Amino acid sequence: MTNPAQRALWYIESHLAEPMTLDEIAAVSGVSRFHIVRAFAAATGLPVMRYARARRLTEAARSLAKGAPDILSLALEADYGSHEAFTRAFRDQFGTTPEAVRAAKCADHLKLQEPILMDCTMIDNLKAPRFETAKALLVAGPAERISCDNGAAIPGLWQRFHQEVADIPARVGDLAYGVCCNGDDAGNLDYIAGVEVADFSDLPRRFGRIRIPEQRYAVFTHTDHISSIRRTVSTIWNQWLPASGLKAADAPNFERYDEKFDPATGNGGLEIWLPVRE
Repeated sequence: MTNPAQRALWYIESHLAEPMTLDEIAAVSGVSRFHIVRAFAAATGLPVMRYARARRLTEAARSLAKGAPDILSLALEADYGSHEAFTRAFRDQFGTTPEAVRAAKCADHLKLQEPILMDCTMIDNLKAPRFETAKALLVAGPAERISCDNGAAIPGLWQRFHQEVADIPARVGDLAYGVCCNGDDAGNLDYIAGVEVADFSDLPRRFGRIRIPEQRYAVFTHTDHISSIRRTVSTIWNQWLPASGLKAADAPNFERYDEKFDPATGNGGLEIWLPVRE
């Protein structure tokens, strides 16, 4: 069972560019407003709405440091009704103005609020996988290079996916894929939130793309809330795989989402496809 603070963290990170209220966060977390305020503070040491505000202002500060021209549009995206309200909140958070950060072209001197990582302990009731050989697959969609300690960036990538998926040409079927590929020894990898496509010929350059070869997989079902996926993945890699007598193949692994998955709530479950070899 996912705890309410995990669900709240997932919801905040997935909805940074949208208005959000404490009532909405409590509803997705499955508890009352009273409960989520206390559960979140107990788990993270931070008030839930202050965390949401700090994360939005942090992302705005990063955009400003990269030279974002329109401060009002950043203000609106961070759920402030005016340039003035945004500037006031920004100064309260960081002790400086949005204009100063944009002029400095740097946010390193600010006390930024990084995403809080979601729970990564083991689960003790992992269901045995099924095994399946899948044909080669072309996947395209928004992509980002992430490190093992900023997996909390992934919900934001899915937010971009839902905004941009209509722009991906030659889509095949209704499934969505979260592909992990091109990993390095330092724990960095490329993550693509994408769909299957027939080919890459007309794909806009802003999208990532990957050809996944024909491969044998161990397929695990994750039925809990999306925010607890790290626990399932950690259990697969740290418990199931060492005991299985199999090795992980040097190939992309991915999450597969069907129509039962609800991106608004994070419920509905998904499958985790791990490439394996004898």
